[in-house]
Amino acid sequence: MLFGINTTQMELFEDVARPLVEDLIHCKNGLLFTYGVTGSGKTFTMTGSPGEGGLLPRSLDMLFNSIGPFQAKRFVFKPDDKNGMEIQGQVDALLERQKRDSQPLVPKTPSSRQKTDPEFADMISSEEACKSDSVDEDCCYSVFVSYIEVYNNYIYDLLEDAPFDPIRPKWLGGGTPVRNNEFIPPQSKILREDQNHNMYVAGCTEVEVKSTEEAFEVFWKGQKKRRIANTQLNRESSRSHSVFTVKLAQAPLDADGDHILQDKNQVNVSQLCLVDLAGSERTSRTRAEGSRLREAGNINQSLMTLRTCMEVLRENQMCGTNRMVPYRDSKVTHLFKNYFDGEGKVRMIVCVNPKADDYDETMLVMRFAEMTQEVEVARPVDRPICGLAAGRRHRNQAFKDELSRRLEDRGGPSNAGTSLSSLLPAVPPCELVDPADDQTLQRLIEVLERRHRMRQMMTEQVNKTGTLQQLDGQLNAKETILHEQRSKMGEKEKVITNQRTEIERLEKKSKTLEYKIDILQKTTEMYEQDKRSLQQELETREQRLHRELSEKRRMEQRMQGMVTDTKHKWEKECERRVNAKQLEMQNKLWVKDEKLKQLKAIVTESSSSSCPTEHSDKPDRPSRERDRILAQKRSASPSPLPTAPPVHPRHRRSQSAGGEKWVDHKPTSNLDLDTVMQPIIPNAIKVSAPNEKALSKCHKYVLRHQELASDGEIETKLIKGNVFKTRGGGQAVQFTDIETLKQHRKRRSGSGEGPAQIEDIENRVSS
Repeated sequence: MLFGINTTQMELFEDVARPLVEDLIHCKNGLLFTYGVTGSGKTFTMTGSPGEGGLLPRSLDMLFNSIGPFQAKRFVFKPDDKNGMEIQGQVDALLERQKRDSQPLVPKTPSSRQKTDPEFADMISSEEACKSDSVDEDCCYSVFVSYIEVYNNYIYDLLEDAPFDPIRPKWLGGGTPVRNNEFIPPQSKILREDQNHNMYVAGCTEVEVKSTEEAFEVFWKGQKKRRIANTQLNRESSRSHSVFTVKLAQAPLDADGDHILQDKNQVNVSQLCLVDLAGSERTSRTRAEGSRLREAGNINQSLMTLRTCMEVLRENQMCGTNRMVPYRDSKVTHLFKNYFDGEGKVRMIVCVNPKADDYDETMLVMRFAEMTQEVEVARPVDRPICGLAAGRRHRNQAFKDELSRRLEDRGGPSNAGTSLSSLLPAVPPCELVDPADDQTLQRLIEVLERRHRMRQMMTEQVNKTGTLQQLDGQLNAKETILHEQRSKMGEKEKVITNQRTEIERLEKKSKTLEYKIDILQKTTEMYEQDKRSLQQELETREQRLHRELSEKRRMEQRMQGMVTDTKHKWEKECERRVNAKQLEMQNKLWVKDEKLKQLKAIVTESSSSSCPTEHSDKPDRPSRERDRILAQKRSASPSPLPTAPPVHPRHRRSQSAGGEKWVDHKPTSNLDLDTVMQPIIPNAIKVSAPNEKALSKCHKYVLRHQELASDGEIETKLIKGNVFKTRGGGQAVQFTDIETLKQHRKRRSGSGEGPAQIEDIENRVSS
């Protein structure tokens, strides 16, 4: 069955929860639980809000509306701590009530006679009140409620009042904080099996309630202790599975319809479990850490166990297998294994969030819901309550009404004349033990007739003495005074009604403010805890950052020292290499000079050999001697390098065509000139826009820029520069030269026609 977003809580209750409450009154067990992704509205569906009560308050309201007139007195039924009920006598029950009333320090649950809680009064309107018409009126009923939660696969009682030591308060890590910095240490409970092989929580607190308001207040007391936390997906996310159990004990009346049969075997106990499962969540979305991560893991594990149990049940039913269902893998499935085995009706409400982010989780939930529809649970066999005939209470009440009518018809005592009743004979006891007893009625009729005759005689005497007139005047005066007092009383009642209305409004407002204060206190505690954790994380990161900065500074100092040492080392090495290169070049120049001199000497000797031989021997000796002396001087002091300034030949585009790689940046709007002086760069990468990839492969950069000169000719500028790497790993260009190419057209003098002379002019500006 599907319910849309416009479905009201009343419509959902009529279709889902009302049959379970009917079965509860007819001694059948029921289980209702909500399932879905976190933040899908499970708690709202179960609890509701002021003005729109959920399934739980509506179920309680229907139950008490049905059995209200037939409830037994408090402490007549008593739990036996073994998942059963005992019946106490009237004396024992009275002693229990007196003992409870004589202990003012013990917190008492509100009585059904007290005022309705204004917060609960707004949850269910009188128009939406439900009632079952098939209640056995010959039975007495009593309702017991309990509230537990399954947290990290441990069971805790939310209604348990744990002892607190005011001298040495302790917090065991999972308690519920209360005022004055007190903490209640939770004690986990264990599961046991009763004599009927049904599972129950041993030692769980069961509170007897007599009204819807009282039951809901007990639920709210436990709700305040339930564990919730703030996550990335839900501000008040349930961190545990909560189970609110409504247990109905009923026993038949005796043959007279006045007292309960004191037979434990005739007591029938049925229960309805309302379960609010925690939502499944992914840690990648909630970013849970620490305790939140452990809680999410346990929640997902218990929900996975529930899914596994359903799959095994379906397989056993459809395939005829006999696989063991793993109920014991989780406390939730272990507690409700009797329902899945056929000891009650099971209903599941799947809540879906329409958010797109929850699509994957929602699909898994819908697949699980589709699978559970194929699981069939056997229904228990109805058994009669007792063998007595029904209608005893109606029969006895009709007999009493008939007896009262007969007494009035025969002149029984009326309300008038009560002032003279002391003078009349007393009325004998008129209790009938046997329906065939005629003596009691006869004596009663005789006494009443005598009383009637005496009243007539007294009236006659009053009329004779004239006292009746005085009494009438006094009566009229009294009536006038009474009328005035009644009018004043009516005004006072109006004032009291207005004051009561104002008090109820203020009480309602106080309840709402207390609820908001509790929520704000919990939110503040969660925010403070998150703040402390974030401060610790921030301090840890700051310490880590300081360490990294100090290590970075030490590394920079070390690297600076290494760079300085390496720089000094390479400076010395460069100086040494420069000196060696200068010495080598000086030696080469000296050798070249010597060779030139020797060549000159050879040329001189060859020219002088053409002269007569008698003259050649004379100057030969002095020249050899002179050459030997010059050689010694040169070997002693090598000749220095020439000190003439270096020659910088003016080059045009020949240097651009060298071995260096160029980035030729030529915009698409440039035009090619019909001239000889074209900037031809063969070893270049031509681009229309500079990019990092091209700059990283080249050493030079040239930009072609064209503009229109004043004489109407096109002027091309070649802007050249060097490419070098930056410290950040990129490339930068340093412009060093601007070359201007311009084309002039000249015509021959004396004639307007003929071919034009083209001259190319180059201007160079170095920066």
